[in-house]
Amino acid sequence: MQLKMKVVSFCHYLQGPACAQYLADMGAEVVKIEPLNGAFERHWSGGNSWVNGISAFLMSANRNTESLAVDLKQAEGRDLVLRLIDEADVVIENFRPGVLDRLGLGFDMLRQRKPSLVLASASGLGRTGPAASRPGQDLLMQARSGLIAATGGGSQGPSNVGAAVVDQHGGALLAMGILGAYVRRLQTGEGTLVESSLFAAGIDLQTEALTKYYAVKNRPDVFTRDRHVGSWYHDAPYGLYPLAEGHVVLSMNDPVKLATALDSDALRALQGIDRYAERDRYAQAVAAELRTRHFSELSPVFDAHGIWHERVRNYDDLLQDPQAQHNEAFREIDVPGGGTALLVNHPLRYDGQLPVYRGMPFQAGQDSQAVLQRLGLSEAECQALSDAGVIGMPTALP
Repeated sequence: MQLKMKVVSFCHYLQGPACAQYLADMGAEVVKIEPLNGAFERHWSGGNSWVNGISAFLMSANRNTESLAVDLKQAEGRDLVLRLIDEADVVIENFRPGVLDRLGLGFDMLRQRKPSLVLASASGLGRTGPAASRPGQDLLMQARSGLIAATGGGSQGPSNVGAAVVDQHGGALLAMGILGAYVRRLQTGEGTLVESSLFAAGIDLQTEALTKYYAVKNRPDVFTRDRHVGSWYHDAPYGLYPLAEGHVVLSMNDPVKLATALDSDALRALQGIDRYAERDRYAQAVAAELRTRHFSELSPVFDAHGIWHERVRNYDDLLQDPQAQHNEAFREIDVPGGGTALLVNHPLRYDGQLPVYRGMPFQAGQDSQAVLQRLGLSEAECQALSDAGVIGMPTALP
């Protein structure tokens, strides 16, 4: 018997939609429940990033999902969604605590209605607890989880990460939890409540760093360090260094090999020091050796001596990276109205292949009729619901 996971997603912003997209890429049938005017990510796209009026934010995390636009405040709309849930395996939400309950779709009610459901909640700080009602957003959780304090260092102080890494990691963690719960459901027939939060994701991102930090009591201010040193718990020269043009990063490297590769008496004189206790001194010496060098000169020498290094690339460089091209890291899709958008592909391969691109919900409710017809409604019934304002069913894409 062929099984296809069926998912109903009450998700917006990034953490929840990212989770749903991972599942959809892997073959799940995901229906995104949206208000009639569409989810938040349809109306905002940072950096003024739009293609023919369609939000790049939307396109970043809704691939291979279907959109059902419905007014959940109307009894008919709520009943339609409950019928959809009756045939589903998984329900995902990332509203603030209590929102689904107020809509009459709370998890307690859904579990009583269908005990085998996998219920998944993605919150900011957790569904319960003293801070559960506080706003949960990527930058806020970078700060609260210690990630910002641990990043940067030196005279410039702490620094945030330049992408929504907590949101994306939270989505991946929730997808992993859902898959585990789905396997349990197939084995036992029992449902599971899976809970993730941005706060937990921010902490999980730092598992290695936090475990090392708490292993030693009464630490001094280890976060403060020379600006070249890339983390508080690595020996120098681990970090970022300016060159005559651009920058290079050095990973964990043997000081003898590095001194030989750079033919540096200054580094030979320091190769026996404790490069953690005196990381600033060593990093400054490495920086002095590198600031007049060119990457084209350094890289072949570093490769020959086994020095782990990479040039710092920007997003335009990344697009031309031969390995990124070989890995098919990006996918170009057509956008209604002409033009294209470049998406980041699913990060995994299965039997050597990337998941198939099946489509994008470019407009809220563009799949309403198809979804409801799978429930047994006729075309005429769908049109009547649309005319009554219960569902959104656009006649044409932009």
